[in-house]
Amino acid sequence: MTIAAHPLVIRARRLADDLLSPAAERVDQEGVPVSHIEAIRESGLLGLNAPVAYGGSAAPAAVARETAEILAGACCSTWFVQTQHHTPVLTLAGAEPPVRERLLGALARGELLSGVAYAHLRSHPRVPVRVRREAGGRRFHGTVPWYTGWGLNDVLLLAGVTEDDEALFAFVEAREQPGVRASPPMRLAALTASRTVSLDLDGLWVPEDAVALRMPYEDWAATDRLRTHNVSPAVFGITEAALALVDDAYAAEPRARTAEVRHRAYALADDPRPREHLRERLALRAEAFALMRTATTAAVVTGGGRSMAVTERAQRLAREALFLLVQGQTAETRTAHLERLANPPG
Repeated sequence: MTIAAHPLVIRARRLADDLLSPAAERVDQEGVPVSHIEAIRESGLLGLNAPVAYGGSAAPAAVARETAEILAGACCSTWFVQTQHHTPVLTLAGAEPPVRERLLGALARGELLSGVAYAHLRSHPRVPVRVRREAGGRRFHGTVPWYTGWGLNDVLLLAGVTEDDEALFAFVEAREQPGVRASPPMRLAALTASRTVSLDLDGLWVPEDAVALRMPYEDWAATDRLRTHNVSPAVFGITEAALALVDDAYAAEPRARTAEVRHRAYALADDPRPREHLRERLALRAEAFALMRTATTAAVVTGGGRSMAVTERAQRLAREALFLLVQGQTAETRTAHLERLANPPG
């Protein structure tokens, strides 16, 4: 079976063509609606990487990448809300039985939608969220600067750093409760529609059986850095969507270069040695973003003055491209991008 013929890819394409893409400019201004999330639940895409034994599809990585490209290119805000769900699913698959058996099936089947609150761990040695042990559980103190999907998610995977310098992840209900207060939704240059807030944690108590992962911070950070070396499929999704707005005479060459970079980047992503070819991975990431910048700029130029209207697709894609530049950013990826900007090829 080819990737394009995989049932989940077919469903993602149908969802993008029939619902997400036609509504994308409206969603960008008004917010991701519950109906979009319901459609994704019904499609089975929330169980894309979940174990079959729990109701998921355990789809190959190539299928996961293809569906991400499709959804991000159609409506990046909706893609970003639902993509948060897949990290908690993978985390639960390797967790201890109590929390795994309580949540994994419901997440795999799409009965619950999960968000994530862990990007702040990348601020270390600054610690925005601290976790302290208490009889029977843990208490979280601090501020989560960014949390996406507030009001859409049912649960969230919350991370903090313990007194023993461990990264600890636990599941909590995604709602205001004693110890959790959400800010008003943030007004952002891009993806305001994703319902992103900050969370003030004032002694939030979490029972021990809600803890899904605990490991030395440096071990977690090393694995996280390796993941961010690879190109996000969303970059290729936005690039293709932008090139679709450009005349073929000008889009053919960027499209061919993008296909080459995509092929090389995904080959490295599939390499079972994630610590190999790190410089090449970062270089390909920077090149993929440069191509996305070219594509979205070309789309804006093609649209002319009307591209300045916030309701225009080219402008939305250009803003979403800016968002992807900083999403999941680490010191290594920032340096790679700045070096590419300062010293372009040729």
